[in-house]
Amino acid sequence: MTSVADNLDSVRHRIDAACLAAGRVPSQVSLLPVSKTHPASAVLDAVAAGYTRFGENRVQEAMGKWQELHEGHPEIEWVIIGHLQTNKARDVARFATEVSSLDSVKLAHDLARRLDREGRQIDVLIEVNSSGEPQKSGVAPSEAPALARELAGMDTLRVKGLMTVAVNSPDRARVAACFQTMQDLQQRLRQEAPATSSWDELSMGMSGDFEQAIAHGATVVRVGTAIFGARYYS
Repeated sequence: MTSVADNLDSVRHRIDAACLAAGRVPSQVSLLPVSKTHPASAVLDAVAAGYTRFGENRVQEAMGKWQELHEGHPEIEWVIIGHLQTNKARDVARFATEVSSLDSVKLAHDLARRLDREGRQIDVLIEVNSSGEPQKSGVAPSEAPALARELAGMDTLRVKGLMTVAVNSPDRARVAACFQTMQDLQQRLRQEAPATSSWDELSMGMSGDFEQAIAHGATVVRVGTAIFGARYYS
């Protein structure tokens, strides 16, 4: 059985190779290990390998790990990548450094208000439903500019870019279409909402498709299973 450190090294090599194949500089793409359903001890294995930012889907699970690890490892940062309900905004405002799944004006206002009370700022990405699947979270690509304009005046939210989950399909063309939609939207927002953000971040690509995402401009890839192994659900 390979270690978390070995898996991180393997995934990083794959990222670097995908960057070179796409004519990109490897330093342009960062790896966000996704630690959901795995224990705090697995996170510490990744910390020992040099990683300090971790993606989590569920606020309650992320907050529990933050409470367990923060005193001994204040350098660890937590990124919420799953759908965020407005009633969890208070908890997120306490500990998260980024929300990658911002998908409504109401959530933005609630989060901004809670952060103001905490005296904190965090990074946010607008989540976009690039596949059009009804079961997925995220705004439609056509709705992203309007949401971006609403975010422009919220000082506690630092808008960095966009996030998506591509269609889960063996058809590489369908997957590529999702990523191309995001590249096109990134360019549109740079023209229509430049006061909100530079829109430099594109968080897209997971264990099964991150090489394709990199070929379409991803700057952050979110990888869990290939690093920590199979997920465990209670």
